[in-house]
Amino acid sequence: MQPAIKLRNIELGSGRPKLAVPITGTTINDILAATTPILAAQPDVVEWRIDFFKDVINPEKLKSAGQQLRQALGDIALLTTFRTKGEGGELALSDTEYFKLCETVLDGGFTDALDVERYHDEQAVKQIVAAAHEHQVVVIMSNHDFDKTPAVAEIVKRLTSMVDYGADVAKMAVMPQSVEDVLTLLTATNIARQTLPQPVITMSMGDLGKVSRLAGEVFGSCLSFATVGAASAPGQIALENLRPELEDLKLN
Repeated sequence: MQPAIKLRNIELGSGRPKLAVPITGTTINDILAATTPILAAQPDVVEWRIDFFKDVINPEKLKSAGQQLRQALGDIALLTTFRTKGEGGELALSDTEYFKLCETVLDGGFTDALDVERYHDEQAVKQIVAAAHEHQVVVIMSNHDFDKTPAVAEIVKRLTSMVDYGADVAKMAVMPQSVEDVLTLLTATNIARQTLPQPVITMSMGDLGKVSRLAGEVFGSCLSFATVGAASAPGQIALENLRPELEDLKLN
């Protein structure tokens, strides 16, 4: 039985999949403006995509923006993510720059969870995981394949390696080229749910993969990414549409 991971006032890995929405503003004004409709929609989690923020590499401006966002969100859990260019993000950073940025986020004291990409230097990944845990920050470790869907065994292997590296939650997003690819992702998710000691987040992206964003409770994905305003990945569904669907599909 996987433990539920506490994230502010919610638990990842128990009940219906929780709902996250992205903030992709480029300025602090854009970021704070985005909180008004988000607060009205009341998602479980906000993912702040700091790779969109134009002052992301200025430590003081990043910390200040994060602290203002934290205050604006009230009790909504905050996941902070720098998505590197190689995994579909906005900005290319060296490994050294990437981990320095992660440290800045942790030092800022504003985030409940930190996205850590799995495929960087092994020692550096493990060190940032340890630092996050020292700050009482949940680590969601991630990998994204925007071109294809790896085989079931490969998806399970990657999720397993994230847990081995200390992840609290392991996340994998893949791009389907066929219906069979969507089934591959769902099969791998179910295996991971049964075999791993930590919760997982998975999704098959694009229109073809939208069904995976609805099926988390059945197959074992604990968080689904929706939209209030701009999407941050292909196939995301509007929160107002996704929430009632997940409630309808809830397992008793």
